[in-house]
Amino acid sequence: MQDRNRVKRFVVASIVLVCGLTAQAAAAPLPPCGSSSAYPPFAEPGAPPNIRVWRGDDLVSSWTPPACTGWAPAAGLLVALAGQFRFEGSAEGLLARFGAISTLQGIRYWSVSDRQWRTLISHAHALDSPDLSRQRADFTVAEMKRARGLYFAYDDNRTSDEVIYRLGVPELTLNRLMVTTENVSPVRKLMLTLAEPGGLQSVHFLERKTPNVWRYYVLARTAEDFTSLLGVTDRSYVNRAVALYRHFIGIPTDRDSPLAP
Repeated sequence: MQDRNRVKRFVVASIVLVCGLTAQAAAAPLPPCGSSSAYPPFAEPGAPPNIRVWRGDDLVSSWTPPACTGWAPAAGLLVALAGQFRFEGSAEGLLARFGAISTLQGIRYWSVSDRQWRTLISHAHALDSPDLSRQRADFTVAEMKRARGLYFAYDDNRTSDEVIYRLGVPELTLNRLMVTTENVSPVRKLMLTLAEPGGLQSVHFLERKTPNVWRYYVLARTAEDFTSLLGVTDRSYVNRAVALYRHFIGIPTDRDSPLAP
């Protein structure tokens, strides 16, 4: 009975998600910058996260990224995910997961175009500097707490080369964590440059709600909408975001049904 109910929840969530992706955006993204309010709203613990995708024309013209993101206004594409998960440790325990760059290697996601589970990231490593030849061990929590910026690289299955990113930890308390990433090398596919440095950004907010439940909100954007060049649909962005979400909350990324089949 539990398995049947679990499958039912995923089917309903997938229907709602697909309908939402094809509808006009009703609201702009709202990350939890110093408050518990967020859009999309946080899903219940154990349920699939809520996700929205916006393109430049979908956003209300007056939307400006909140100051806590550190972003300047830009057109392009936005993906927001909001979920809750069970975890009894501290924010430092979750920060360690972001520092374990090598564990990104092998993450799997559901490919809408291939209709099967595929590897999203085949290589991932921490770097001593923004130089692919300067590979090093994963970051420790102590390093992440005191560093102003750390570097890592990984390759996405839809791009040609490894991309170097900068990782920052602008906020860390016992019950709240904020992590940012931004590409510092161009994103390329074959001979095309899809994004210049700074063209891919994400900000992750994690905050304890109860002693064993955490809220997780991530907002990611591309400065340019290069979907047509990569063959990545809105549903593909959803499945990629879910894969990373599952990874960071500590469950196998291909354990449950895809959110966007």
